[in-house]
Amino acid sequence: MPSQSPSKTALITGANSGIGLELTKRLLGEGWTVIGLMRSQFPTNEPILQAAQAAGNLRSYQAEISDFGQLRAALQTIKQQETSLDLLFNNAGRTTEKLVFSPQGRELSFELQSVVPYIIAMELKELLLRGQHKTIINTSSNVLLTLRKLEIEQLERPQSFKKLFGPYATSKLALSLWNQALAPQLAKEGIKLYSVCPGGNRGSIKTNNGLPWWLRPFHGLLFKHPSNGADRLYNAAFNQQQFPSGSFINKGKATTLPAAQQAHAVLAKIQAIYQQEFAH
Repeated sequence: MPSQSPSKTALITGANSGIGLELTKRLLGEGWTVIGLMRSQFPTNEPILQAAQAAGNLRSYQAEISDFGQLRAALQTIKQQETSLDLLFNNAGRTTEKLVFSPQGRELSFELQSVVPYIIAMELKELLLRGQHKTIINTSSNVLLTLRKLEIEQLERPQSFKKLFGPYATSKLALSLWNQALAPQLAKEGIKLYSVCPGGNRGSIKTNNGLPWWLRPFHGLLFKHPSNGADRLYNAAFNQQQFPSGSFINKGKATTLPAAQQAHAVLAKIQAIYQQEFAH
């Protein structure tokens, strides 16, 4: 760890593959220090990563972040070893081919893509307050726009499952809703946050389990290289004058969320999980 706080530091969950890896390489190329929070190590065949690790500008903390025990240990280590953050990218995500539950007993998409980003934001808020940029980017998805309603009581244990358009979509909607509801509170402390759709990216959703059968033939046409998604997250972080804090940004535009009237109820649910199961 460097002896003094670096001028620009970003933490990225899921930084070792796909969009997270492309974002890591872009920020390193622009002189940033990057902290990865992820399940496995960075690839060993990327010269920019090897050089940054040797220079101390790329550091990693390993955890299965859907497991609260592992997440708690990793966050505690980060808070002990890091001095400040300018950017937090809650980017890690996963699709499944059937209902899967987290170690805490909740549906995995909701846990990983709705609850965990809130926990990470709250636990690392003090580091963000010591930084200069003070911005959180939550990776969402425009698949949430296919939803007409949100049944909050089924987020933890859904009664049915659909690939991409089921729990995955509702978890992204829940993420963007609490993002919207929390923004005014964090704005008082100088922190901005946005939820951003990176678009369809190869590697982010695997065709063998993440996509409905009827969408698989179009994978090559609809899904782009992960660098395209990384660009969308990057642009949202550095073009904030265009969007109020709390916005859901889709294709470069602030976009109205379905079920927006439920934003505060979603936030309250996730805050309760955090307070009851993690903070104490």
